[in-house]
Amino acid sequence: MARLKRPKKFKNFKMKWSWKNIIIYVFLIAFTAFLFFGITQPTGSGTTEQSKTVPLSTIISDVKGGKVSSIEVYPNKIVAKEKNQTVESFKETNASVYQLFKDAGVDLGKTKVAVKDETTLNNWISILTGILPIILMVAFFWFIFRQARGAQESIFSFGKSSAKLYSKDTPKVSFKDVAGVDEAKQELTEVVDFLKNPGKYKAMGARTPKGVLMIGPAGTGKTLLARATAGEAEVAFFSMAGSEFMEMLVGVGASRVRDLFNNAKKAQPAIIFIDEIDAIGRQRGAGFMGGHDEREQTLNQILVEMDGFTPNEQLVVMAATNRPDVLDPALVRPGRFDRTVMLELPDVNGRQEILKIHARGKPFEKNVNWSRIARRTVGFSGADLENMLNESAILAARLAKKQIDMQDLEEAATKVKLGPEKKRLQSDMDRKMTAYHEAGHALVSWFMPNMDPIHRISIVSRGMSLGHTMMEPIDRVHETKTHLMEEIAVMLGGRAAENLVFKELTTGASDDIAKATQVARTMVVEYGMSELGPINLDGEAKRMPYESPNISPDMAARIDSQVKKITDEAYIKANQVLKKLRNKLDVLAEELLKKETIESEEFEKLIGPKKAAYATVKA
Repeated sequence: MARLKRPKKFKNFKMKWSWKNIIIYVFLIAFTAFLFFGITQPTGSGTTEQSKTVPLSTIISDVKGGKVSSIEVYPNKIVAKEKNQTVESFKETNASVYQLFKDAGVDLGKTKVAVKDETTLNNWISILTGILPIILMVAFFWFIFRQARGAQESIFSFGKSSAKLYSKDTPKVSFKDVAGVDEAKQELTEVVDFLKNPGKYKAMGARTPKGVLMIGPAGTGKTLLARATAGEAEVAFFSMAGSEFMEMLVGVGASRVRDLFNNAKKAQPAIIFIDEIDAIGRQRGAGFMGGHDEREQTLNQILVEMDGFTPNEQLVVMAATNRPDVLDPALVRPGRFDRTVMLELPDVNGRQEILKIHARGKPFEKNVNWSRIARRTVGFSGADLENMLNESAILAARLAKKQIDMQDLEEAATKVKLGPEKKRLQSDMDRKMTAYHEAGHALVSWFMPNMDPIHRISIVSRGMSLGHTMMEPIDRVHETKTHLMEEIAVMLGGRAAENLVFKELTTGASDDIAKATQVARTMVVEYGMSELGPINLDGEAKRMPYESPNISPDMAARIDSQVKKITDEAYIKANQVLKKLRNKLDVLAEELLKKETIESEEFEKLIGPKKAAYATVKA
């Protein structure tokens, strides 16, 4: 016989055991039993034997004939026990059994009579039957009112601040856990001293800075610095994002600002940290919105709260943003945000220190060259470096290694910058085109004296690219026109190689062309590195749709002409270099087709050291 399959919904059912649920289950079982046994079953059915209902005259006849051994009398029923059966009959509730038998001329002297009094039980049943519905109704309305009260409290809690409080018991973050931003740490060290020793500054008539605004690209450690400041000062730290102030109800943002500052004042000395303050601190009156929207009300309340501090209050507001250009001038003036701390991407020494901090707790091989990794990761923020080390640990664990080596770090750095490897099916012709394209980039860069050294060339697909040529970037403070022109030539080296070898143009150079055009346009409109002279023409890009153009159509055409002239010169330069190095181009492309990836050491053995290329090409 086939076994019935249990339905999935019953298979997944699990009873939750708790005191509340147990009480509910017991109540339901007792209530069901009471309804079944106390109400639906007739009174006096306590006998366990099967009984037969007969007329009262039959029982009287049986008693007269001596067939009945005993009689049980209930308020509305008579049960007679005979030798072979038990019979029962109904009677009037107030009728006396003795009077009934006496009127029938039957003597009950020889028959055992037992009177069953169920008055008390019936009274309790009547009481419970009347009270229980009332109790259930009261419990139902109590539950409804409780839910309504919770909803009401939730409505009134809209105006409460949802800031996270990091007290002294929270795991401490100090300045030792932050690297690569030494100047910013120096600025914040003074804020810590203000909070720890206010009397020293008060004696000199100085007041505590009311606000510190941290500005920098994403991932440079603005939030981490704020927590480190609170950890060093050992004060309460209230953290809240700018978007958390906003709500669909009008006035909620301003109410939350008031509640946040009131809580911080009670816990002072304290620090309030508002992350992404540009969400509520945008310049008022800009755009199509009016002056009474919810965001502006919230900003107005922040301005009032910050400017209302007295000199002896130990409360510092810290905020972070990567869009300082959109902030309201009233927010960044002295008296509100007194100090501005600029954070930039870390230099080579800063990256090396950041790597050491995030390398804690991870097993690395002794031959890991941290200095080389730091030089290799130009343009990486602190968050990028932490992500890179995490990716290297994941890669090593996936390969069942005991320690993380340089190969894992190199792969992780490439993955963070370009994305993971993709195994795309490519024809031999596609692979050959990609090889010559990347070889063209590499040889033009190798030939140009001001370009960075080659780090890796690969035709392995990553992200949206079919291959990549990576340089080992050098930290630069200033960009020169010569270097930018060489950089554009390198970007167009792939297109030049395709045209030189295959006499054909492909779509693979589209991203290179876009980047080259952007650099050329920046040289013209921002840096003044063209025949138009030292004039800034970048206002057009920042113009709002309803504003009139800042430049004339004639000047726009001249800008386009200068951009084309720069890209044309760079392309001609790249084409001349590759014609001169055609043999090396073929050798490098063939090697790429064999190995797919060539590192810097192999590249130098194959092509030669970079100093041999310091030559000029005649136009």
